[in-house]
Amino acid sequence: MTKLYKLDYESPIGVIELTGTHEAISSILFSEESKAKNLLQAETPPVLTECYSQLDEYFKGQRQEFTFPYQLEGTDFQKTVWNALTKIPYAKTGSYKDIAVSIGNEKAIRAVGSANGKNKLSIVIPCHRIIGSNGKLTGYAGGLWRKEWLLQHEKAHSR
Repeated sequence: MTKLYKLDYESPIGVIELTGTHEAISSILFSEESKAKNLLQAETPPVLTECYSQLDEYFKGQRQEFTFPYQLEGTDFQKTVWNALTKIPYAKTGSYKDIAVSIGNEKAIRAVGSANGKNKLSIVIPCHRIIGSNGKLTGYAGGLWRKEWLLQHEKAHSR
């Protein structure tokens, strides 16, 4: 079994727990912790430290795309949805319907919503950029206030 490593990043919107192996990041999730618990260790794989530093650049408004390796764990349909989410440009938004249409299955709006909610790679797979077709904010596993913060942050730093 592959060993998983954790590293916490203290973002302006709370602690984010990064999980990964020596090869790739498997999850980037908001934690309920108030302080980072998983700190940089001698054995922390370079892929986690790279993810940490790219997130830091993102939160400083210096990065709009991520280049570290990550691994999607889900069904083929979920992976298709998550890959489609990565096509939503920085500081732009889309709807579940937009994603359903983009993957060639416009009737799959609810399934797209379900896949969106199971995304384990927050920010990198930008599910925060999905809003309701009415332009209103819709659910976000990290909390609507975080979604709103991320969208405002991207608007403020878009070129």
